[in-house]
Amino acid sequence: QLQLVESGGGLVQPGGSLRLSCVASGFTLDYYAIGWFRQAPGKGREGVSCISSSNISGGRTHYADSMKGRFTISRDNAKNTVYLQMNSLKPEDTAVYYCAADSSGVGTIVSDTPFDYWGQGTQVTVSS
Repeated sequence: QLQLVESGGGLVQPGGSLRLSCVASGFTLDYYAIGWFRQAPGKGREGVSCISSSNISGGRTHYADSMKGRFTISRDNAKNTVYLQMNSLKPEDTAVYYCAADSSGVGTIVSDTPFDYWGQGTQVTVSS
């Protein structure tokens, strides 16, 4: 019943943009922190960004260093959806992107262990 579904991935050219969506069902998204993680070919899972529950400091965002200034995470509570806007994409951004929910509401990008629910991932490919 509890489910996260990612969408919005695809093939883009370097410098292009994509907006990923993570839609929650079976629970109220705003009670959870939502994290985005990615796994590139030959690499382990990497934290990308997270947004805390609005109950935690009104909602707080975090980004990995390589994403700062390019990626923006946001939530639309009315749609039970979290977005990841990705601009100025680089080939090294190519990966499967996953969203995940942390029931504590705090969230982190340094570990995936606090996250209780995971989507199936959406492929992002950045190539000329």
